[in-house]
This record gives sequence, C-alpha cells and structure tokens, in this order.
Amino acid sequence: MKLTLSNSSQTPIYEQIKEQFKNAILGGEVSEGEMLPSIRTLAKELKISVITTTRAYQDLEQEGFVKSIQGKGVFVLPTNTELMRERLLQEVEDCIVESIQKANRVGLSLEEFRALIDVLIKEEYHE
Repeated sequence: MKLTLSNSSQTPIYEQIKEQFKNAILGGEVSEGEMLPSIRTLAKELKISVITTTRAYQDLEQEGFVKSIQGKGVFVLPTNTELMRERLLQEVEDCIVESIQKANRVGLSLEEFRALIDVLIKEEYHE
C-alpha cells in the first residue's frame, strides 16, 4: 500500500496516515491479520518523525483497526462491519454539526444551508 502525504493540507500528517490506513482496511486493500510496516520503517519511508507514525498507529489501535503485539508488529484486526459503520456514521454526524456551526457563523439561513447541501449532494451523486 502506498501512502500519500500532503504538507499543504490542513490535516495533520498523523491523521492523514491514520485515515489512509482506515480506508485501506475498510476497502479490503489491507487484509485481516496483515502486518503493517513497522513504525520506524514507515517513518523512514515517508521521511517523517517516528513520533508521528507512533501517533497514527496508536489512534488506529484505539479505534479498533489494528493491534500492536510487543516484539512482533502491528496487525490488522478483523473488522466488525456494524461497529465500523457506527464509527463512520459518528464521523459523518460530527462533520455535519461542524458544518452547521460554520454556516451559522457566516450567517447562512436554514434555507440557504439546505440549498447548498442539495447542490453538493447532487454533484456528489451525479444526479
């Protein structure tokens, strides 16, 4: 699996790594039981700090995507699709709440916000 990092992104590097691994796991690109690159190897390949890769792996473990086994490595856990779906739904809800708060800050009315959402949905779903 090839990871791509963006220095110009607002998203922290550890978060970019975590999200790419999550997407690869959920998309089946990385299989259950597969060993991820070691923290040091990944840091060296990406030319970033070991602290950054450690944070990404710790977050993945806390979210139930991987398990770190001392002296052996970091392995992909079996995916509980219902649990993963719930976590992703929670992320969607968080993003929607954040969007509503930003819309309020810039003074969008409810009708303007709904119209914006409708346009974006139509674009995304190619309707």
